[in-house]
Amino acid sequence: MTDVALGTTPAPLPAPPPDGPLWPRLKVNRNWLGFWFMLPAAAFLILFLAYPLGLGVWLSFTDTRIGRSGAFIGLENYEWLWDDTVFWLSVFNTLLYTIVASAVKFAIGLYLALLLNENLPFKAMLRAIVLIPFIVPTVLSAIAFWWLFDSQFSIISWSLRQLGLISGNINFLGDVWNARWSVIFANIWRGVPFVAITLLAGLQTVSPSLYEAAIIDGASRWQIFRRITYPMLTPIIAVVMTFSVLFTFTDFQLIWVLTRGGPVNATQLMATLSYQRAILGGQLGEGAAIATAMIPFLLAAILISWFGLQRRKWQQGENNE
Repeated sequence: MTDVALGTTPAPLPAPPPDGPLWPRLKVNRNWLGFWFMLPAAAFLILFLAYPLGLGVWLSFTDTRIGRSGAFIGLENYEWLWDDTVFWLSVFNTLLYTIVASAVKFAIGLYLALLLNENLPFKAMLRAIVLIPFIVPTVLSAIAFWWLFDSQFSIISWSLRQLGLISGNINFLGDVWNARWSVIFANIWRGVPFVAITLLAGLQTVSPSLYEAAIIDGASRWQIFRRITYPMLTPIIAVVMTFSVLFTFTDFQLIWVLTRGGPVNATQLMATLSYQRAILGGQLGEGAAIATAMIPFLLAAILISWFGLQRRKWQQGENNE
């Protein structure tokens, strides 16, 4: 009796083994198509990111100097940094600079994004104006702030004197704490547009029907923001703040043009100290050790962002338990 008569489906015959060499078949295999498309990007990342990073980590374990190849010395550079007060001061300055600047950039950027999302007159022009500080080259911005913070010719000091609020010029970049707040202010001015425009793009993806339903239910503006806007923006906030923290933590140009780490290392960041020790001082191994010491902080910022995204899986239809 046949399989048809019994009402059963015959088992499929095994596919015949492919013939021919392996390489021509891999070139046309759909499963390998994504690999071939990603290969150029992977090669670029390995050449310009992974290799320099690996080389820097290796140099941190050597006593390499400019013009002389070094020998492997293990953790000696890190032991030296552990007792270096200037290094720990740069760690403190970097953390203060990153935490304060990133928090203020997020608060102002979120406010501007919410404001620009409203139906304002000349909205397109206002968005373009907000973006200007971010597209201006960093060095030009630093030179402009260097003029604004000049101890003798500062327009800020002149304006305050004309208003009778101060009697003498403010020493913005010559005083320890004034210099710290000044460079933080300059970084905030440059970084707010990136946060604002990115969050504004996220706001554009929120369905208006959610707001309409909330208004019908009598929700206040604060309740709408807390229950709808902020939860829907959480994945974008996690990503944009990760980039903001990374850019701020590794900032170099703004600090170097404004203060070069002064006065008395008050604005010396880990990035500027690494450059100062490695390039200007010729101690490539020590400078690489300082740069390598930044990696744990950067990994911590990435992990915080990752766990922040995981907490909002319910937005993709998954349980948030």
